[in-house]
Amino acid sequence: MNSDNHPNVHVNPRSSHMSTARATSNKATFSRLHDAVNSGDAEVISKTIDEVVEPDMLFHAPVPMGATGAQALKQVWAVLLRAFPDIHVAVEDEIADGDKVVFRNTVTGTHQGEYRGLPPTGKSVTYNEIFIVRFTDGRIAEIWGVVDVFSQMQQLGAIPT
Repeated sequence: MNSDNHPNVHVNPRSSHMSTARATSNKATFSRLHDAVNSGDAEVISKTIDEVVEPDMLFHAPVPMGATGAQALKQVWAVLLRAFPDIHVAVEDEIADGDKVVFRNTVTGTHQGEYRGLPPTGKSVTYNEIFIVRFTDGRIAEIWGVVDVFSQMQQLGAIPT
């Protein structure tokens, strides 16, 4: 943009570059967590959470447990791995802007362990979720999540179709 034609407009290419670099770094950090989750290894997931998530992270999702911060995220994954040992999260869309990255995922798995009071059914599930992740100093500081639990429970037979 030419500032001669628009005297009140100031474009700082350095700040735009820094924002892009930060967004790329944040996406790479989340990618590490995503890779850990898809490993199916509870120990790898827990270790990676310790490395990339702030201990006092704010978790805005319907998580039915008393834990907070990084511990809550570890508990969520312990529950999911117990219920769906073959769980796989596929990132369908990823949008980064400043200190936030948004992910739209498709999750698949086979119900082989207790989940939300439901004994194993052996049924496969596919459901969607969207997460907004905020970063501070390269670590995950806050997560907002919307998970299609209704569809999940319908597929498991807990809710009539």
